Amino acid sequence: MTRCLITVLLTFALGLVTLEAKPNIVLILVDDHGYGDLSSFGATDLKTPHLDDLMSRGLRCDQFYANCTVCSPTRASLMTGRYPDIAGVPGVIRQWSKDSWGYLDPKAPTLPDYLRKAGYATAMVGKWHLGLESPNTPNDRGFEFFHGFLGDMMDDYYVHRRGGKNWMRKNRQVIDPEGHATDLFTQWAMDYIQAEANTSAPFFLYLAYNAPHFPIQPPQDWLDRVKDREPQLSDKRAKNVAFVEHLDDGIGKVIASIKEAGIEDNTLVIFSSDNGGSLPHAQSNGKLRGGKQDHWEGGIRVPTCVVWPGTIPAKRTSIPGMTMDFLPTLCEIAGADVNAPVDGQSLADIWLRDGQGDPERSMIWVRREGNNRYQGRAYYAIRQGKWKLSQNTPFEPMQLVDLEADPYESNPQPAVGQIAAQLRRQLMDHLQRAGRVPWQP
Repeated sequence: MTRCLITVLLTFALGLVTLEAKPNIVLILVDDHGYGDLSSFGATDLKTPHLDDLMSRGLRCDQFYANCTVCSPTRASLMTGRYPDIAGVPGVIRQWSKDSWGYLDPKAPTLPDYLRKAGYATAMVGKWHLGLESPNTPNDRGFEFFHGFLGDMMDDYYVHRRGGKNWMRKNRQVIDPEGHATDLFTQWAMDYIQAEANTSAPFFLYLAYNAPHFPIQPPQDWLDRVKDREPQLSDKRAKNVAFVEHLDDGIGKVIASIKEAGIEDNTLVIFSSDNGGSLPHAQSNGKLRGGKQDHWEGGIRVPTCVVWPGTIPAKRTSIPGMTMDFLPTLCEIAGADVNAPVDGQSLADIWLRDGQGDPERSMIWVRREGNNRYQGRAYYAIRQGKWKLSQNTPFEPMQLVDLEADPYESNPQPAVGQIAAQLRRQLMDHLQRAGRVPWQP
């Protein structure tokens, strides 16, 4: 046995089972990955064998939602287990102060904070996007090791700049590595796994790729391969297909490194995305309506799976979940005491014991933005059970959808009647609660 283990009792539906497990945790978050941009989710023009394999070997979550339809808010929810506006990040954090719409609560405990107290080594590789300076950099917020990019997006995947500024760091040191960002993050994650595999403590690795966020910039050899195989594709779509396939290959290498280190059976791997695919950039959300920036399902429902060989069975679930659920879930599995408020729900019962969760739970979305389409205002959505009330800009009326009768939201109805009124009341209660942010600078 290569790692110090503790005994955890997990109660399954069929009885009491004792497992030796304090798993390593590898949480892979990709950026703007469309719900339809996996072979296993219906894509016919791209090949994602490594992600398809993950989806088939664990629990595939068919109704899993990002906490927002853009980057920073979802990441704030992942780190804190809170709704993004309660964590202080209702919109995108940017290096330009007049176009930055959030500030992560510096006092909120984070997922790596909790896991460190439970005996985990904590590391992050890749895109942070929750602050550019102390107290909101990864090393300030619970990660012992950081190797990645502080900013929102890269203007070029080889140059790694944003608006001419270099946000690449190794811990607090400015670095200027050579290579495609996806390849760099893959290698850095593999290096960390190899280094930690034979140590005495379990590890938590948060691997956050920039890809497939625009600019859509696959390596040329990957693009040539796709164009030869799929000559019918437009140039824009071919670039996106190659970009996703290159990302899939990198994730496959990370998963292979876990196997090669001999820790696969004691490693919990999670895959998800921070929001849906960007339709103007030829990304696909399959049959779901809309995409990134929308509160239609295509903007917020994301491909997600959880793999823990021998512990989580290979199957599918339609029980709803959200990004903010990862914190309470992983803390329960790791035996970490959560001693601050969270809005997420633990999904451990669903993952480990075939539980039914809370199919009637309420889930709320908020996004604030400052360009001419949004003018600094927020827009919202709320789902409870099969009912969803939503808008896609602050200036359009709410619309009501029955997701059981109309799963692709092709015929939304006016927000009138008792159900719409009940959802509006829940949303107003949330807004009152989120309006108290005394620490916001």
